Amino acid sequence: MPRPTTGDDRSGPGGSGRAAVWPAVEDFLRTRGTAGMPHPGGTLLEHLHRVADLLGTWGADPEVQLAGLCHAAYGTDGFDQGLLRPDDRAVLSALIGERAEALVHLYARCDRGTVYPRLGRARPVVFRDRLAGREHTPSEPDVRAFLEITAANELDVLAHNTELADRHGPALHRLFTRARDLLPAAARTPAIGSWAGTPRNRCPRSGSRAWTIWSSPLPTWNAPSTSTSGSWA
Repeated sequence: MPRPTTGDDRSGPGGSGRAAVWPAVEDFLRTRGTAGMPHPGGTLLEHLHRVADLLGTWGADPEVQLAGLCHAAYGTDGFDQGLLRPDDRAVLSALIGERAEALVHLYARCDRGTVYPRLGRARPVVFRDRLAGREHTPSEPDVRAFLEITAANELDVLAHNTELADRHGPALHRLFTRARDLLPAAARTPAIGSWAGTPRNRCPRSGSRAWTIWSSPLPTWNAPSTSTSGSWA
């Protein structure tokens, strides 16, 4: 697994302590069983790698890349098999740093059915914690990082599962189109329409079903199934 692709050689998770942090994170994920957890496109570990790699190609901050690599650590609204207990935040924070861990926690606790329809509309964006049931207002940089991780995650999942692409692609297309100003420029084209940020062997052909879903807006967000067959991180 490559280390994050931006930053300098300072120590710590966001600098080049990255060279030491990245293998440690990889070891952590493996010991938590991710290499054996099924996920669209292979295993959860493979999915986490691809999400982090895509964030790297978009020039995401090192902390955002690390958060992308660990985004399923506490489970998510679409994947409830967490790698850590919710009260084990200190473990992940010590591994990837406070900033990256806070983004993982934000991503994990997001009530997607409530928050997705709010993105790209009024600001500041009010989030809802899906477990605690409380609402809170993250900073705009955190919202931007959240959406960048979301885009990388969803693009990878839909590129590897046609059924999920058919079911959720139109709603996600509408979400990323509406909230495009919250995405970094490098992520806007692949997230909204061309899939240009995905590897060539996973880019849908023009005119294919996977391509068509991105140009078929859906009025509302349909929350993903929480069944085993339809869940993803």
